[in-house]
Amino acid sequence: VQLQASGGGLVQAGGSLRLSCAVSGRTISSVAVGWFRQTPGKEREFVAAIDWGGNSIHYADFVKGRLTISRDNAKNTVYLQMTSLKPEDTAVYYCAADRTIAVLTATPGYWGQGTEVTVSS
Repeated sequence: VQLQASGGGLVQAGGSLRLSCAVSGRTISSVAVGWFRQTPGKEREFVAAIDWGGNSIHYADFVKGRLTISRDNAKNTVYLQMTSLKPEDTAVYYCAADRTIAVLTATPGYWGQGTEVTVSS
């Protein structure tokens, strides 16, 4: 499975961004896909994940309704819509995939490169 993340950038606090994760090398409908983020000096943390059918979605507690994960299997792409962004959301965001959400949230087997999100105050 190959994952290509995009959509990061610089945005002011309160703004919005949509990240995309293009999946290739395997049928996207057979894997769960999720997002993690990492800031310098901190461990990579889980953000959100969606199962292959889009029926099961998990979010980290800090999301609090500001982020929405979705997938379009016809386009082999998973999205992370981020709204009401805060400076503390500044991080490199990575997409990841594995067979199930349970495995994905623990130790994902596949990682994409990161896309950097910077939220200015």
